Amino acid sequence: MGPLDGLRVVELASIGPGPMCAMLLADLGADVVRVDRLEPSGLGVPTAPRFDIAARGRRSVALDLKSPAGREAVLRLVDGADVLIEGFRPGVAERLGLGPDDCAARNPRLVYGRMTGFGQQGPLAHAAGHDLNYIALSGALHAIGTAGGKPVPPLNLVGDYGGGALYLAFGLMAAVFERQRSGRGQVVDAAMVDGAASLMSLFYGLHAAGNWGGGRGENLLDGGAPFYDTYETADGRHVALGALEPKFFAELARRLGLDERFVKRQYDRKLWPEMREAIAAAVRTKTRDEWCSALEGSDACFAPVLSLEEAPRHAHAQARGAFVTLDGVVQPAPAPRFGRSVPGTPRPAPVIGVHTEAVLAEAGYTPDEIAALRRGGTIL
Repeated sequence: MGPLDGLRVVELASIGPGPMCAMLLADLGADVVRVDRLEPSGLGVPTAPRFDIAARGRRSVALDLKSPAGREAVLRLVDGADVLIEGFRPGVAERLGLGPDDCAARNPRLVYGRMTGFGQQGPLAHAAGHDLNYIALSGALHAIGTAGGKPVPPLNLVGDYGGGALYLAFGLMAAVFERQRSGRGQVVDAAMVDGAASLMSLFYGLHAAGNWGGGRGENLLDGGAPFYDTYETADGRHVALGALEPKFFAELARRLGLDERFVKRQYDRKLWPEMREAIAAAVRTKTRDEWCSALEGSDACFAPVLSLEEAPRHAHAQARGAFVTLDGVVQPAPAPRFGRSVPGTPRPAPVIGVHTEAVLAEAGYTPDEIAALRRGGTIL
């Protein structure tokens, strides 16, 4: 079920973008086997697996990767895999005997996905870091924040997930596509600092053309424009207004009762401070829900700012089935949508090691061999 049905993926358990990438593949039908550590305390996994949404849809094998038998077990899984995902620092997989060359010797068709912050080469390749550090180096963090304020962390969406997980997933699928011609696998080196920089392509272009200044909160898409910002309503909630184009701003201005001169001089930056005050004053006259009744569904480019509790209950999300409930936990549904190969409902994240015996048996291990691995401490 799903467009990736039949794709076999081995995921060496990690944190952040690696699991998110594997979730995306599993959501679309790939058979993802996650190789967990015997003691996963350092992985940042929530106490109850059902809350670890990014780990959903997998089968879990728990192995001691530092033992020769554990290494061999992973390589046996690699023998029948299409893709491997690892998120170690550069060189760690090689020291474990599970690097690209080790795996390619067993399976030349394997696409080997590497997820790091700074990449496999470069002066910072071996440095520790997290999402915030990578987007800082890419120029993205500098651009995010309010006028006169400091850079604001945009959750870990830009580095871990946008610049990391999504670029790794795209790279893996590109390599799988290329393999149809060459018959050979290859390494996909996905670095969050690279992905975050790529996400900034539009803004580097605007900056080069002189249309994006160096200050935060002073530009068209960063809250600098009064018609592309959030505003507080009468009940202390917020709405988002994104009327960039003149025809949409004219509609917004009409519905807010703004002076016609704001419409005629929408892009006159000298008028923006006064325009912002006028919009803010108008928005404060109604509650958020009253504005929803007045503006939602119109060409005014309006949306309420919803909380995590509210978003799944919104009528549009309900109509599209944008959220699912798994084991009592509300979470986003698989995306994007497909017209024919429709993915099934994801399975909740597995208990660590729950599928060890079944997966090893699929890889050719006999019951006696599996029992020997258990006695030797290689598996749980």
